[in-house]
Amino acid sequence: MSLSEKYRAKKYEDIVKQDKAIDEVKSFLKQFPKKKSLILYGPAGTGKTSLVLAAARENNLEILELNSSDLRNRAKLEETLRPAAQQRSLFKKGKILLMDEVDGVTGTDTGGIPELVRVINSTHYPIIMTCNDVWQSKLSPVRQKSKLVEMKPLDVGTIISLLMKITEKENLDKSPYFLKQIAIKSQGDTRAAINDLESYSETDEFTIDLTEKRDVQASIFNILRRLFKERQDFIRLFDNSELSLDQIFLWIEENIPKEYSGRELAKAYAALASADVFRGRIYKNQSWRFLIYQNIFQSAGISYAKDSPLGGFTKYERPKRILKIWLNNQKIAKKKTISKKYARFVHCSTKRIMRDFPILTPMLKQEDVQKKLRFSDEEIAYVNGLK
Repeated sequence: MSLSEKYRAKKYEDIVKQDKAIDEVKSFLKQFPKKKSLILYGPAGTGKTSLVLAAARENNLEILELNSSDLRNRAKLEETLRPAAQQRSLFKKGKILLMDEVDGVTGTDTGGIPELVRVINSTHYPIIMTCNDVWQSKLSPVRQKSKLVEMKPLDVGTIISLLMKITEKENLDKSPYFLKQIAIKSQGDTRAAINDLESYSETDEFTIDLTEKRDVQASIFNILRRLFKERQDFIRLFDNSELSLDQIFLWIEENIPKEYSGRELAKAYAALASADVFRGRIYKNQSWRFLIYQNIFQSAGISYAKDSPLGGFTKYERPKRILKIWLNNQKIAKKKTISKKYARFVHCSTKRIMRDFPILTPMLKQEDVQKKLRFSDEEIAYVNGLK
């Protein structure tokens, strides 16, 4: 048995730093069938499956564990999940239906999501699902039927404490510094930390390559949800995003009105404006030391614009300004190629032709000039479309 399985939490008290999630699961089981399904979501290794197994054990419930990767379509769900949701438990007072990795179920009309919703509507037993990213659009029908409970990654100190207990029980000679390296590399993934400890347990290695980071890319939708819904400092919120700070800026700008209104809206835009001021100074003077201030204003500044955390679900949209910028760049690109051709012909700078372009436009519309400068069809269409 692997160490991660051997030391998997067996009871509620074994699950550390997830008190809110534990209380939510307890409440859900007590109130069933007021709400028939629950989704535990959060990064890998936060104890989602372990919490469900502990809940079943604490309540003397049978557990039927299904993996959605094996139930990717409607036929499989009908064949396996529907009967399980209605048949009585043979040996215990009830049961929990656990569907791991529900984000692996297909979302098409003939796929698994519509059938999963039908099963939730007719189930005689609580259904608990787990997933990493609950905010995928295909999961919208399931979200509406389910209670949502977040499992947060553990901090480095908590993971170190857990690893120290395991090393003591397994008689592993590993220093606190070495365990700290494993905890840092895990980036909140407890299972990954225990697996790393096991893989290094039979070696004499004392250092770990921390540059070999795990792939924990955060989706922009999850970043926005935390930024707008929660009220925290969030200085490191953008660290695991593949998007640049400037791209995230545009996403925030687009979606602020969806979450804030009145005084909160004004405060949020004031914070974003301050971030934009520092962004401008960075590009104008190459003052990269100001990057921290841009980050602070568009993270903590936006989050603290509200007086208290927000509830509910909001559908965030892609920034329209990116499309406008792209279209504008396309126009400028044609204008620039035309200016280069004319500047080369009259022996002056491209910059000057760009500045005088409105004056030169009537002449550039002449067919003989266009032939002389060898304009492309796109360049001819661009010039002839100008007023």
